[in-house]
Amino acid sequence: MHAFDFTAPARTDEALRLAGPGSAFLAGGTTLVDLLKLDVLTPRHVIDINDLPLRGIRGGHDGLRIGALERMTDVAQHRAVPPVVSRALLQSASPQLRNMATIGGNLLQRTRCGYFRDVTTPCNRREPGSGCPAQTGQNRAHAILGTSSGCVATHPSDLAVALVALDASIRLASRAGRRTVRLADFYRPPGTTPHIENDLKPGELIAEVVIPRLGWARRSTYVKVRDRRSYEFALASAAVALDLRGGRVRDARVAVGGVATVPWRLPGVEAALRGGPATEQAFAAAAEAAAEGARPLADNAFKVTLVRRTVVRALMEVSRS
Repeated sequence: MHAFDFTAPARTDEALRLAGPGSAFLAGGTTLVDLLKLDVLTPRHVIDINDLPLRGIRGGHDGLRIGALERMTDVAQHRAVPPVVSRALLQSASPQLRNMATIGGNLLQRTRCGYFRDVTTPCNRREPGSGCPAQTGQNRAHAILGTSSGCVATHPSDLAVALVALDASIRLASRAGRRTVRLADFYRPPGTTPHIENDLKPGELIAEVVIPRLGWARRSTYVKVRDRRSYEFALASAAVALDLRGGRVRDARVAVGGVATVPWRLPGVEAALRGGPATEQAFAAAAEAAAEGARPLADNAFKVTLVRRTVVRALMEVSRS
């Protein structure tokens, strides 16, 4: 681990004033500390933001507002949180990590690609232009959607998938002021710039998450398929919310994880569901579009079928609730 300066400001404006090139914000630390130990990240200045007033879970005119420093466990247990968000959180990491990790930190966690975390290997996300050995190397857990010749790493956050399905936004704070960005627009597929993972500007931090009002999102779920039941990242996951009336789908929200370089909304699946019957056959037909545009690698072609089945499983679970 490289040496760095450490400060713990008590005010948001002070933290933002201290932020700049070569600095990193520390919240729960469940991702940052790991990457510091591996020398994947080598900031000169670490700013502890745990004393900042970025907390609270409350309703507003624009929806449910969640402070970025709220802990995952507390948000998952809050009665106002839609089931899809609660279940995504409770299937993340481990109880110990959920008690420490923050909502903002979860949304900004870095990929778990082994090549990214091994500084002895090339990685375009870590060292632009160095290459992507996952293209021809070990790639069973890697993405089939949103990939490029520069990167095939999956996005790791379960929470982000649920929030993208609900069309959530985030409020970002910097010395220049505050701005609001749809979470679906915040994340960037790798394209030719895999090292630019999102729209976060230097010295900017997530202050708040806003989940729009959507009454029927109470009928929602998150299904996660993984190699073991806990402390494991998704091979495929599906966040689903359904508006059902008289056995038919009036509206739907569907997003998937574990298969794409960013949280992946499925508007084609949503369109195929609207107006149709809430049956397994109709769900399976709609889910055919879940892997549209997939580019499987040598070891992860199974994800094409897996993501479709995961979407159907989530839809069936919600329709029976």
